[in-house]
Amino acid sequence: MNDPHDVELNARHAEKMKRIQAARARMMQSKTVERGLVIVHTGTGKGKSTAAMGMVCRMIGHGMKTSIIQFIKGAMETGEQTLFDSFPELVEMRPMGEGFTWDTQDRAADIANVRRAWEAAKARIMDPEWKMVVCDELNIALRYDYLPVEEVLEVLAARPADTHVVITGRNAPDALIEAADLVTDMQMVKHPFRSGVKAQAGVEF
Repeated sequence: MNDPHDVELNARHAEKMKRIQAARARMMQSKTVERGLVIVHTGTGKGKSTAAMGMVCRMIGHGMKTSIIQFIKGAMETGEQTLFDSFPELVEMRPMGEGFTWDTQDRAADIANVRRAWEAAKARIMDPEWKMVVCDELNIALRYDYLPVEEVLEVLAARPADTHVVITGRNAPDALIEAADLVTDMQMVKHPFRSGVKAQAGVEF
């Protein structure tokens, strides 16, 4: 025999869910626009590039071409690169940096690499064949003034109407945040690095 208290709770829950469902349906009816988005992943927390790679997996699943231009990261063996290599007709991953600025210690070379990466990204953004372009760690390049944010905004504004651009990295400039359609600020609560745990395959790369 059912507990009368549980029966009452279940009935109230069902009624509440019906109201939420109806409100959700009304809200969804008003969402009719479909267009390319500018998406920014920023903040001090882990997962900015990881979230972008998850979106790339979705694009592959829908048969849409995606380009990943990495502004800071250099060539290294990563799980996502191995995975994406299985879909050469749908995704390219181009590491075009030489590592973190504190490792390179060469501002002129860093600026030259960023310019080269940006020209590659710009070409993909403006080519309607590519439905998503991930500019991985572009925010870092913008933070150090390796590339004018105004130039980036001009290209974003001129891109094909159905092209998505995902930009990752800490310290996204205010102008980019203002221009973006979707901004996620990832904040660190805990990180194993602080407990002496190194970067591990499958988690960080």
